[in-house]
Amino acid sequence: MDDGLRSNAGTAQFDSAAGAGLTLRGLAPRPAALRDGPGNVPRPTRRQADGGGFDMLIVGAGFAGSVLAERLASQLDLRVLVVDKRPHIGGNAFDRYNDDGLLIHPYGPHIFHTNSSEVVDYLSKFTRWRPYQHRVLASVDGQLVPIPINLDTVNRLYGLTLSAFELDAFFDSHAEKKSTIETSEDVVVSRVGRDLYNKLFRGYTRKQWGLDPAELDASVAARVPIRTNRDDRYFADTHQAMPAAGYTRMFEAMLSHPNIKVMLNTDYRDIVHLLPWSHMIYTGPIDAFFDYRYGRLPYRSLEFAHESLSQPHYQPVGTVNYPNDYAYTRCTEFKHLTGQQHPHTAIVHEYPRADGDPYYPVPRAENQALFRRYQAAADLLAHVTFVGRLASYRYYNMDQVVAQALAAFKRLQVAHDLIGAVRAADSVLDTTAA
Repeated sequence: MDDGLRSNAGTAQFDSAAGAGLTLRGLAPRPAALRDGPGNVPRPTRRQADGGGFDMLIVGAGFAGSVLAERLASQLDLRVLVVDKRPHIGGNAFDRYNDDGLLIHPYGPHIFHTNSSEVVDYLSKFTRWRPYQHRVLASVDGQLVPIPINLDTVNRLYGLTLSAFELDAFFDSHAEKKSTIETSEDVVVSRVGRDLYNKLFRGYTRKQWGLDPAELDASVAARVPIRTNRDDRYFADTHQAMPAAGYTRMFEAMLSHPNIKVMLNTDYRDIVHLLPWSHMIYTGPIDAFFDYRYGRLPYRSLEFAHESLSQPHYQPVGTVNYPNDYAYTRCTEFKHLTGQQHPHTAIVHEYPRADGDPYYPVPRAENQALFRRYQAAADLLAHVTFVGRLASYRYYNMDQVVAQALAAFKRLQVAHDLIGAVRAADSVLDTTAA
């Protein structure tokens, strides 16, 4: 990977939408009071008629920013500048080889899975795939049991020989029925009872979020299914695979279009007023964009402890969770994910933290209320499109971010095509008048 500008810009045909009296967001007239941007919000600078500057300034080189950069450059022939304050592309999905030649994920394991054929078809333009189905075990009561909970989990923990037909009755006999499901605790105890909740969920959740499940929205526990068969795959999606050469190679292919330039090690605020651009796509934290004017949106962060070990294998599956022991939540061995053949192996332990890079939006009602205030401010900005997990304050999986970015591109494409039609009509009128 290169620092600074990675490629030469090509020629683009699309100037500022304001020139046609339209905006890219919703195709509505831009309010006069906002044409120069409110407060400290970055304001667009018209790209020069001689071809200088960029049509699109994209903040962030992760999935959202990279997908939109590729689509805008390849499909609409726009000039795109992608800016990222990190020294690499790919966001948290960035992977690299460590000093021992082992392919690792510096920001923790990223396993691709989706039910969207559109997302797979799109990403397949930039990578081949290695089939991989992720499996997770939990260390509980001195043994490793499958997670999500399935038939084998219950039989091993309780020394039973239940069949799949009998497991629902077991759950029903232990469940604490709730008239209203409001919290993550409610989700689990109403389905499988308090003992399994304490063994597998409560401790892990308290470490991960710094909150008891009773303090968290029901959506947290709802992400993890409970099965009555022996399916031990962590995900049940139709498509489960890993980029054959790694995520970074996929991002490099995505950003290789000659209309795209990438500027790394750069805070966009340092250059936003220096380079002409027409429209911004922002994929960072939405509260940071507005200088935290309403207060900070709470996130949980992670600290990663990476190790290389002089042995071929460390654990039987890709990830082992530790809900009740140790300060870390889980340990991942990367060779399971990558399929790499190597005499050594690489692992990472994850330690949840209150401070650090924003990873997980904290799902509580008051935090969503605060986000909605920022979202309302964002909706007033005609020259900025907000896309991605941090800009949406949602715990999106990778495929969901790709799908969101593709949907955003389709909206931008409609605006681009409409503006082109307006300009063509104006040209015909001018010629007729002459």
